[in-house]
Amino acid sequence: MPIIAYSIKAAIESNCFDKVIVSTDDEEIARVSKDHGAEIPFIRPKELSNDYVGISPVIKHAIEWFEGNDITIKHVCCLYATAPFIQSKTISNAYLQLIDSEANYCFSVTSFPFPIQRSIKITSQNRVNMFYPEYFNSRSQDLEEAYHDAGQFYWGDSNAFKEELPLFSELTTPYLLPRFLVQDIDTTEDWIRAEVMYKVLKKTKILP
Repeated sequence: MPIIAYSIKAAIESNCFDKVIVSTDDEEIARVSKDHGAEIPFIRPKELSNDYVGISPVIKHAIEWFEGNDITIKHVCCLYATAPFIQSKTISNAYLQLIDSEANYCFSVTSFPFPIQRSIKITSQNRVNMFYPEYFNSRSQDLEEAYHDAGQFYWGDSNAFKEELPLFSELTTPYLLPRFLVQDIDTTEDWIRAEVMYKVLKKTKILP
């Protein structure tokens, strides 16, 4: 199954949406998305289709396209096409959290597997330096836990998206996911790891 189909399937099965759409400028992606139940109401403009465009302008464009066609939108959820572990119950639970918290946004986060305070970098001379040398003598278990964007979804109020209010701020309530349900996919190594994780999650029935 194409990787985008997992996000489309989860969105449809969540029963949260009046419309499940895919914003793309690619004909093949549009065709595959339609085959799996999504709508393609427009073709994304070229200026919003390069590798350097952030997610907010893309969401803003989609909202304003619908408003330009007399369709009012209160809340939007953007799901990444590279999120094979996304589940419908996660989408619906995060929506309830957004409403209950009265936040502008809700998106998925997960914890780093190791304290970021003890992270290191490799120099151009192939040597090691700590990012935070002041924590050299600190025990891992004594350091504050840190979190990162899990890269699965972004719920939000349509006005917040249109105004491009900051996502990483006190406007957002985080939806915490366990690390075993998170794998960002940017490289071949990420893809291989995701395939292995998916097989295990299916075998153990963590994923349906």
